[in-house]
Amino acid sequence: MHTFDQIMLDLKQGKYAPVYVLCGEEAYYIDEVSSWIEKNVLDDMAREFDQTIVYGRDLEGLDIAPAVAAARGFAMMGGKKVVIVKEAQAVKKWDALSLYLDNPQPDTLLVICYKYGKPDARLTLWKNIEKKGGVMLQSDKLRDYQMEKWIREYIQRRQAQENADWQVDEKVPKLLADALGTDMVAVVGALQKLIDGRPEGVKKIDAALVERNVGISKDYNVFELQDAFVHGDVKKAYQITHYFATSKDHPMVKELGIIYNFFANLMIYHYLPDKTDRVVAPILGVSPFFVKDYANA
Repeated sequence: MHTFDQIMLDLKQGKYAPVYVLCGEEAYYIDEVSSWIEKNVLDDMAREFDQTIVYGRDLEGLDIAPAVAAARGFAMMGGKKVVIVKEAQAVKKWDALSLYLDNPQPDTLLVICYKYGKPDARLTLWKNIEKKGGVMLQSDKLRDYQMEKWIREYIQRRQAQENADWQVDEKVPKLLADALGTDMVAVVGALQKLIDGRPEGVKKIDAALVERNVGISKDYNVFELQDAFVHGDVKKAYQITHYFATSKDHPMVKELGIIYNFFANLMIYHYLPDKTDRVVAPILGVSPFFVKDYANA
């Protein structure tokens, strides 16, 4: 099984596989890989002749055979040929793909996008994808506690790619993770809106900018509720919980889960013999910036 980073590195180096099966509950990585192939393998002219995009639900008899037939054809422009099957989870018949794997067209990239689940791993077909030179990506959803770290890493990658002169306030990743959960497509959309749509001259993305552009309140969110608990601010805690009670965007189960994690981490912090930031941060899975919150609490 290949990782997202491995696949993207190979693609950017021009190392192409004949078949890509991109599957899993998390759509973000599936979209990223298929979108890169769609936009970069062929130039504008070649795409007109040698790129085919079909949807699983539109294939006759929900059979993969028409897509495989397209993949068997030769490139009209003499280079590569790309066939992308989107929403392949709708396909019911896969026999043609099994036969194709025995003798794939070497100049074709056949990309199968199987979202919100994965094919039956017990079937020989899916076991043989990588044995026969194909690439398989299983894109799993992250856990709630992993999102803040993932958002920070996404921001760091963007900054490195752009040699950026903009910064993101330490509170923003946590604010987005708490508000948007593990929906990576929504999180990336929000980050792109914040980074690419920030007003001219603005060099720092802070909670106020998040409120204006993403619709997440900088004052009434679970991060601020935790802050009220930490500082014993009873009035602020009641104001926020009253706001939550009157808002459909703050279901009790979700907010209590985040608060529970905070207090669970607080107990871990309490019993740590070494409470220096560099020791505490990785154990709790938080940025060193937030260690002071546990010390205050």
